[in-house]
Amino acid sequence: MVPWRKPWINGGAVNWKTQKPYRVINTFLLEAGEYATFKQIQEAGGKVKKGEKSHIVVFWKWLEKEDEENGKMEKIPYLRYFRVFEINKQVEGLNSKRKHVTFNHDPIEKAEEVYKGYMNAPDYTFHSGKAVYYPTLDKINCPPLKDFPKAEEYYSTMFHEMVHSTGHKSRLARKGVITENVAFGDDVYSKEELVAEMVIKT
Repeated sequence: MVPWRKPWINGGAVNWKTQKPYRVINTFLLEAGEYATFKQIQEAGGKVKKGEKSHIVVFWKWLEKEDEENGKMEKIPYLRYFRVFEINKQVEGLNSKRKHVTFNHDPIEKAEEVYKGYMNAPDYTFHSGKAVYYPTLDKINCPPLKDFPKAEEYYSTMFHEMVHSTGHKSRLARKGVITENVAFGDDVYSKEELVAEMVIKT
């Protein structure tokens, strides 16, 4: 199976100091933006605004440790979390390091017909950084067309989220959408993702 690759350029959550994107579960914990720890902010001469609350990011990796009884090396999961602040909204005295790249595309007429022809459609927003369907709000957010190197990838991303929205309780009431507290990577989540991918590839 080919691993998923984020097809849009701008947005997403990154570490402000390194500009490296946060990955795995952190993409669900953070909205798009540039984040830094309290220490990183202080060292750079910034200041967290009064009353602002931090966000949690998770770091984990495998550590190798020798078993004291048999001398064999074993892998142990190492997990810790950090508290971070979004520097553009929650911090004073720091400037964004992010470089924005945009692309000029003409809309694809046939794809626009599919998008606009969705009856009883959810609400749409077009903010950079995250493609997601919110079942409780019945709302899709898709990064704008200008954030995609290829127009086809924009529509593929949009249609993927549109398929998820068909599972809303007012439509097909699909288990993968209406079930509360679905965990990332579990069977219900995985089946719903498979449904979305199968539909847009047919």
